[in-house]
Amino acid sequence: MPTALIIGASRGIGHELARQYRLDGWRVIATARKPHDLDDLKQLGAEPHALDVTNTEAIAGLGWKLDDEKIDTAWLVAGLYGPRHDGFPTQDDFDAVMHTNVLAAMRLLPIVAPLVASTRGKLGVLSSRMGSIGGRTGANGSLYRASKAALNSVLRDTAINFGPQGATCIAFHPGWVQTDMGGAGAQITVEESVRDLRATLAAATPEANGSFLNHDGDPLPW
Repeated sequence: MPTALIIGASRGIGHELARQYRLDGWRVIATARKPHDLDDLKQLGAEPHALDVTNTEAIAGLGWKLDDEKIDTAWLVAGLYGPRHDGFPTQDDFDAVMHTNVLAAMRLLPIVAPLVASTRGKLGVLSSRMGSIGGRTGANGSLYRASKAALNSVLRDTAINFGPQGATCIAFHPGWVQTDMGGAGAQITVEESVRDLRATLAAATPEANGSFLNHDGDPLPW
């Protein structure tokens, strides 16, 4: 039975990833912060672990729990949009978004990538087209954009470090998805996005290591 690790599975895309992998018979290890979300993941048949990705000790604890695991597919989904305005960012806003979207990845990916490399597996990071510098046509959500551009850099470093060991590491834009962040008027459902994300990552060859892809597999500019 293959094993999937979903970091940030309390709702939206992360929760749907856990649900779809379980439906396909995978063993799923999934993280969330709140007790009722952990209970919900357990109801899905996943193995829930409490994790606040901004807590250093919690990340170290997860690393200890996963130490002997062999992960076939891992997803880092946890993220924060932050303020909807584009005015002068407060220190608290900056810290919250950057700690969740960037610092957490810098701490988690060196823990998770070796577990994926041990199976010559796949590692997906949920980024956003908003983090693309080369493809940028708007400036709204500037703090979120900066955080996702930085996350893409962290993913690329992870690909360089762990690709030779067997991990295929890819950053993804999930599409404009009907989640709490995307809103009810978004273009695609969470089920459609996750179906595409799973299929694209599963089909990825080692040559795709370090790529930035749309959910349907189309390459995106950094």
